Amino acid sequence: QVQLVESGGGLVQAGGSLRLSCAASGSGFSINRMGWYRQAPGKQRELVATITTGGITRYADSVKGRFTISRDNAKNTVFLQMDSLKPEDTAVYYCNAPDVARGDYYYHYWGQGTQVTVSS
Repeated sequence: QVQLVESGGGLVQAGGSLRLSCAASGSGFSINRMGWYRQAPGKQRELVATITTGGITRYADSVKGRFTISRDNAKNTVFLQMDSLKPEDTAVYYCNAPDVARGDYYYHYWGQGTQVTVSS
C-alpha cells in the first residue's frame, strides 16, 4: 500500500504565501506524475498543477505565475509553493499520484487533503 500525506495548509491573508508538501510512503513502488488538485465548497475538484519525474510541469490558468510545483524524486515528495494568494484560492488541496507502479500494475492514489483558507 502507498500513502500520500500532505502538510502545510492553513490560514493566510490575501497576498500571502503557503507551501504545501506531500510525501509518498510505502514500499516497492515508483511514481511518475505527482500533482495537486483542489476543491472549494460547492465546486468540483479541479487540477492545480502536475509534475513528472523529469520535471515537466503543468498549471491551471488560474494559478500560473503565482504557484510553483516542484518535487524531490529521491524522497517521493512533491511541493506546491503558493504566492500572491487570493480568497478564491480557498479550498481543500489534495495530493495526487495517478500512475504509481507496484509490481505489474499501476494505481491511482489521493492524499487526505489539507485546508487552505485565504482571508480578504
